[in-house]
Parts: sequence; C-alpha cells; structure tokens
Amino acid sequence: MTDLSAFPITKRWPAHHPDRLQLYSLPTPNGVKVSIMLEEIGLPYEPHAIDIGQNETWTPEFLSLNPNGKIPAIIDPDGPGGRPLGLFESGAILVYLAEKTGKLLPTAPAARYETLEWVFFQMASIGPMFGQVGFFHKFAGREYEDKRPLERYVAESKRLLGVLETRLAGRDWIMGQDYTIADIACLGWVRNLVGFYGAGDLVDYASLRHVPAWLERGLARPAVQRGLEIPKRP
Repeated sequence: MTDLSAFPITKRWPAHHPDRLQLYSLPTPNGVKVSIMLEEIGLPYEPHAIDIGQNETWTPEFLSLNPNGKIPAIIDPDGPGGRPLGLFESGAILVYLAEKTGKLLPTAPAARYETLEWVFFQMASIGPMFGQVGFFHKFAGREYEDKRPLERYVAESKRLLGVLETRLAGRDWIMGQDYTIADIACLGWVRNLVGFYGAGDLVDYASLRHVPAWLERGLARPAVQRGLEIPKRP
C-alpha cells in the first residue's frame, strides 16, 4: 500500500484509499476543473472537501501542500518515477493529468501549445475578471458606494466573452472538433458568471450565440455533470 504519511495534509484529511489520486477541493469554478478532468479521464481518485468558508485552506496541513492557500490541490501516489507527487494550481494540474494519461491535450506540438494558450487565457484573464464581477455584484463588494470597480470588471468580462465568442465561431470546442483541457478550464467560469453570480444581464450574455451553445454542449457531458458536484460540500 502506498505510504502518503510524508504529506502532512493527510493527517487532517486521511487517505482511505492511498493508492488513488487524492483531490483536495470544493465545487467552485476553479475546483471543478480538476474534478471534471478526473471524471473525463477515468483516473481513480479520492475527493476531500475543503471548507473554504471555515478557512480550512489556511490551516498548516493544507498550506503544507499549497502554500498559496487555495483549492484545488492533489497528491498523485503514482507520480513521475513512481513517486508520490503533490501539486497545486488548477492549470498545472490539468496539464499534468492530460500528460499523465495522454488525454484531452493534443500531442502535435503546434496544437498542444495552442491549447495551452487558451488554458492560460482562462487562468490569467477569465478567472480573475469573472471572479471580480462576482465579488462586486453578488458578494460584499455590492455594498460599495463607488461602482467604478464593478463597471470596470463588467466591461472587461464582456470583452473576454467577446474573445471567446469569436474563437468559437464555426467550432464546437475551443480547439475545433476536439474537446480539451481548454474547454474544461473555461466551462465552470462561464457557467458561474451567468448562473451563481447572476451577471448575465450585466455582461449582455443574451447577445452571444456561440458561447451559450458551447456551454450547453459542455454541460451536457456526463463527466461534466458529475464533476460539478465533486466533492460534496460540507
């Protein structure tokens, strides 16, 4: 049996199946990237719910795996060279799992880098901007008298949706006919923006054609539906 005792996080969240990949997460737009990916590739894993509402990401045990104190994070008991590997940052985890299994990332160099640029587009732009819209529209930021921050992030989010709209014209998926980690990276964020954040009207989502159709295709995938609910919230 694999020994994961070298990872302090397993003291607080014990691995009942240490031979499986360990997922530390919550169904947030960033968290579901990894749960969807794991469901898509069929790699056995054990999910652990991290209660961000109770600041569990700031406990010493969680910080020992991700010093940035954010979900998701993983431990792969069968990492490179057969040694356990801890990993954080959702984009890095997507790339790692794709390369480990040979799935959802093209192997041809040009297509591979094109896919990665769209993954990084989500990490650098869609995630941060949509998240700010959520804060200023739905959470504490909505109480701010100064509405300029919300207006700025709404405008930028509309622009980013336009970039995605243009990319998806004539394509089923971001990379064309092939569903990849680029789609997995973006799906949860677009879903959250118009769903949980309730910002569809703000960003004029109804004026888009290709993005809503792409989102509908993505949400129709059984693995996506399963991944959106993993781990179960505390």
